[in-house]
Amino acid sequence: MKETPLSNCERRFLLRAIEEKKRLDGRQTYDYRNIRITFGTDYGCCIVELGKTRVLGQVSCELVSPKLNRATEGILFFNLELSQMAAPAFEPGRQSDLLVKLNRLLERCLRNSKCIDTESLCVVAGEKVWQIRVDLHLLNHDGNIIDAASIAAIVALCHFRRPDVSVQGEEVTLYTPEERDPVPLSIHHMPICVSFAFFQQGTYLLVDPNEREERVMDGLLVIAMNKHREICTIQSSGGIMLLTDQVLRCSKIAGVKVAEITELIQKALGNDQKVRKEGGKFGFAESIANQRITAFKMEKASVDTSNIEEKAEEIIAEAEPPPEVVSKPVLWTPGTAQIGDGIENSWGDLEDSEKEEEEEGGTDEAVILDDTKMDTGGISDIGSQGAPIVLSDSEEEEMIILEPDKKPKKIRAQTASAKEKAPSKSQVKRRKKKRAAN
Repeated sequence: MKETPLSNCERRFLLRAIEEKKRLDGRQTYDYRNIRITFGTDYGCCIVELGKTRVLGQVSCELVSPKLNRATEGILFFNLELSQMAAPAFEPGRQSDLLVKLNRLLERCLRNSKCIDTESLCVVAGEKVWQIRVDLHLLNHDGNIIDAASIAAIVALCHFRRPDVSVQGEEVTLYTPEERDPVPLSIHHMPICVSFAFFQQGTYLLVDPNEREERVMDGLLVIAMNKHREICTIQSSGGIMLLTDQVLRCSKIAGVKVAEITELIQKALGNDQKVRKEGGKFGFAESIANQRITAFKMEKASVDTSNIEEKAEEIIAEAEPPPEVVSKPVLWTPGTAQIGDGIENSWGDLEDSEKEEEEEGGTDEAVILDDTKMDTGGISDIGSQGAPIVLSDSEEEEMIILEPDKKPKKIRAQTASAKEKAPSKSQVKRRKKKRAAN
C-alpha cells in the first residue's frame, strides 16, 4: 500500500511555516522531541520513544565459530525491521530501499566505529566466539527512524548481559544466571545519530524532522557522533549541495544534542540497575501511567480501623428507625386471579352471583319459554316446526321466531323482569292441567 501523498495546500502550509521558523508540534528549529526509555524484564530489551516514533530493541547472543580472517574477534549483527504495524506504506517480506539504507547506516555507526570491544567476545581463539545480534523493530513511525533506532541499539547493548563461561582445556562450560552473574559487554563509547533536514535547497534547517516534514524536505544530513565530539559517520542524501559552513554548523549542534542524549541514557541505565538491586518492580508493565485505561494499578486508600465499635454504635444511634413493614394490598377485580404470596388459588372460581344464576338457570329458561308461548297465542307448536330459540345472559334478550308462512317476529324480554314475574312451580302445573282438559 502506497503512502497517501500530501496535497499542494499541505505542502505550501508546511513550507511557509518553516520559513517563519514555526513547526506543527510547537518546537523550535533546533529542538528534539521528548525521548523516553523503558526496559523490559530481561536484560537487553528496551523501548525507545522519540515523540511518537517507537522502536523496540532486543539483544541476543550465541556461541559460534569465528570468521577465518578474524579468529579472535566476536561477531556483531544488526537487523532493522519495518512492519506494517508502524505504517501502512511498509510492505512485509520485502526489503525496500529505505530499509537497506537504514541497515547500512546502523552498521557503519555501531560496528565500524568500534564502539564495542569485539576481542572481549572471544572464548577460544579460532573455535568459539560470541555472536551478538541486535534486532530492532519499528513499532510506530512518525519520522526520524534512524535516530530512534541508533538510540535503541546502543541502549540495548549497554543493558545486555551475556552468560559467563569458563574454559578448562578443550571443554567450554556455560553458566546460567543462577550459577554466575551475567557479564556486561565492553563498550568504549556511545555513537548516536542526529538528523538534519534541509528545505529550499539548503536555505532552512530543522533538527529531528517528523514524518510530514520529511515528505517536503529537499535533503537529509545524518551525523553519528559520541559525547567526546568524535564523528563516527556522516551521510548526506537528497542530492543537495551543502557548504562547508553548513556541515560545521550541523556538527556543532550534533555535539550538543549527543551530550544531552548520552546523559539521559546513562541516567536511565542507572535507575534500572538500582531498581533491580533493591528488588523493586521493573519491566514494561511498570512504565504504564496510572491515568491510562490499560493500567492495572489501583491507588490504595488508607482506612482507619481504630474505635470501630464506638463509631458503629454512634452511627446506629443517629440512624432513623426503619419504617413499619406494610403488606401489599391485594385488589380483587372481576375476571382476574392471583397465585402465590400466601393467597389461595382463585383461578377459575366462579363468583356467587354466577353460581346462583347457574342453579336457577334451568327453571328460569323453562318459565321464560312458557311465558313467551302464552303471549304469542296460537304458536305453541313452534318447537315441532323446527325453529330454535336463542337465549343469552345479557340483560336484554332478543328472540327470533321463524314460521314457514309468516315473517319472523322479534320478542324482547328483560331477564330481570322475567325473574321477578316468574310463577311458582304449583302455578305452572295448574296451567298445564287446564290446557290438557281443554
